[in-house]
Amino acid sequence: MLAGMAIKIDDIKNNRNKVYNNDPQEFKASVVRLEGLDCANCAAKLEKRVNSMPGVEQTSVNYGASKMKIKHRIPLNDILKVVEDLGYQGKEESAEAVLPPPVNFWTSNKFGLSTLMAGGLLLLGLVLQVFGASVLWRNSAYILAIILGGYLPARAGIIMLIKARELDMNFLMSIAAVGAAAIGEFTEGAVVVFLFALGNALQARTMDKTRNAIRSLMELAPQQALVRRNGIETTINVQKIHKGDIVIVRPGERIAMDGIVVRGASAVDQAAITGESIPVDKSSGDHVYAGTMNAYGALEIEVEKLVKDNTIARIINMVEEAQGQKAPSQQFVDRFARWYTPLVIMAAVLVAALPPLLLQQPAGKWFYEALAMLLVACPCALIISTPVSIVSALGTAARQGVLIKGGIYLEESGAIKVVAFDKTGTLTIGKPRVNGIYPCNTYDQDTILRLASAIESRSEHPLAAAIVNNSREQGLSLPEVQNFRAVPGKGAYAEINGQSLYCGNTRFLTEQNLSIGSQAELISSLESAGNTTILLADENQILGIIALSDRLRENCEESVTQLNKLGIYDTVILSGDNERVARAISAQAGVDNYRAELLPEDKVKVIKDLLAQHGKVAMVGDGVNDAPALAISTVGIAMGVAGSDAALETADIALMADDLSKLAYTIELGRKTIRIIRQNIALSLIIKTAILLLVIPGWLTLWLAVVGDMGTSLLVTFNGMRLSRFKTA
Repeated sequence: MLAGMAIKIDDIKNNRNKVYNNDPQEFKASVVRLEGLDCANCAAKLEKRVNSMPGVEQTSVNYGASKMKIKHRIPLNDILKVVEDLGYQGKEESAEAVLPPPVNFWTSNKFGLSTLMAGGLLLLGLVLQVFGASVLWRNSAYILAIILGGYLPARAGIIMLIKARELDMNFLMSIAAVGAAAIGEFTEGAVVVFLFALGNALQARTMDKTRNAIRSLMELAPQQALVRRNGIETTINVQKIHKGDIVIVRPGERIAMDGIVVRGASAVDQAAITGESIPVDKSSGDHVYAGTMNAYGALEIEVEKLVKDNTIARIINMVEEAQGQKAPSQQFVDRFARWYTPLVIMAAVLVAALPPLLLQQPAGKWFYEALAMLLVACPCALIISTPVSIVSALGTAARQGVLIKGGIYLEESGAIKVVAFDKTGTLTIGKPRVNGIYPCNTYDQDTILRLASAIESRSEHPLAAAIVNNSREQGLSLPEVQNFRAVPGKGAYAEINGQSLYCGNTRFLTEQNLSIGSQAELISSLESAGNTTILLADENQILGIIALSDRLRENCEESVTQLNKLGIYDTVILSGDNERVARAISAQAGVDNYRAELLPEDKVKVIKDLLAQHGKVAMVGDGVNDAPALAISTVGIAMGVAGSDAALETADIALMADDLSKLAYTIELGRKTIRIIRQNIALSLIIKTAILLLVIPGWLTLWLAVVGDMGTSLLVTFNGMRLSRFKTA
């Protein structure tokens, strides 16, 4: 028996060591949805408290999204208990869970009832005072207002002090209200409590509204869909729909799942996902997204993604992640706030002590001034000045089809001075077509096309796809290819029926010591007209030339003009194509400069040079082929990435539709955000400073301190929320 006990004790010790060892593999990552998080300063204190727990490696509280990410070794329930002890509610968000519906303010705001009670009792006390009621009755009303209206903040402040050893605004307000009552200022104490509760209620409402602006996207997708399984059509919950199921969407219905149209044709309003104002025609083979509106035709859609992975869910998750990332201005504010509160509290202590001790001033008066200073000590307005602006801007951008990965990229986009474009698929539509085939030897056009298509069928380049598609349209059969070898950005080599063949651009063939010779004039003529030329050759000579061209996007010129109007003083095309084609496209699009014949590593070098010259450079590309250049630029922007996992992960900013005009919109939004953040920081500091200076002549009152503090918080919140209505000029 003793031996058995010893084994159990050893097991317990081993398990404890396993839980608390330093092996990073033992850490678990959890996401917790929070309720009751209504103060940016409180969010910072909650993060600090949870982060200090033994067994918690890292904590990040996202005030904008009202959630917390934790890397921990201890049980999550232990962390949730601490969250609850601090006055908040937390619930783990599982990987399978669909995001909860938007918050209803009237049922969730804990300050609503206390505001009504404090306001009603304050009004009663004032009425009794006007009609000459006894001091006992009116002071009783004021005291009840202080107790009932101040209970929640006092409780929260005491818990934060005991559990986290942190002074927050709730505790400072409670001290001020109790202190006012202690020196007989019952009216002011009641006013302080009412204004504080009202300010918190209004601030919570505005933040809920900002959060809901993004989360309400989830309501766009229906919760049920008509599904055909084994020939039987049944309406089922979207949670039970699997990949490969066929969803039937009638005219006028919203599409419930991401998928591919397998039957039917219609126009689909995709504004909720891509920001496009005009419905897009959809037919067999086209992708559709959950939450979009079907117009006139019936569609049968094969489901590609589960509901938790659909485009709307990914947009919301990525925006919430972005809201949790601190922009440079927010990092500055956080550093400043760490010094601000202790300094003001120390100043309040000196105000209470020095005038009575050194100048024989009335102790009660300066104690009152010190209480008022305590109310100014909380840096809530300053702390919230940046995140509320970032949250609003990210939300409005997402609704316009622009997905920005974080506040840092939003701010950086506003500082962009140069924009570099990939050519194919960015300035052009990315669907080149064969314009002509020019034999240079004894081979006819069909033979040249067959041989080139056989080689290019192994490549994923858009030009290769265009050549292969052209041969398919003409019904040509392709010969077997052996010993295929691609040279990125140049061309490919292969053997067909024992013959060695090269297919690529002039640079590639020149490197193979093949002379362009008499074909140089024809090639020059084709490229000057904006064509890209692909040459087919054997080991001795050029066999034929294939001319391809791509057309500019409809709004390309207009979008470049918009960038110029914004003061972007240099736009440049980075193309793998030859100089003549790059020059022609540059002239057609109105782009200032171009760099031609660039390999992926060459594009990186050009971006580095532009960064050295201009400081802030945006790179616009397809998000996959241009990944190195996107990564090294100040801001990497991918176009037309709705539903594309790779592009969404690659870029700092993703334009969900193939709409270049969103580029100018994004830069203008970034600039507007920077202006509003600076306004908010300036307003916070100026108003707080002005209020504190009122202490010098002894004019600062409790109600004025509360109005100044909560008023400033509301002012910067409303100012930041202006971004939720931003539309480009």
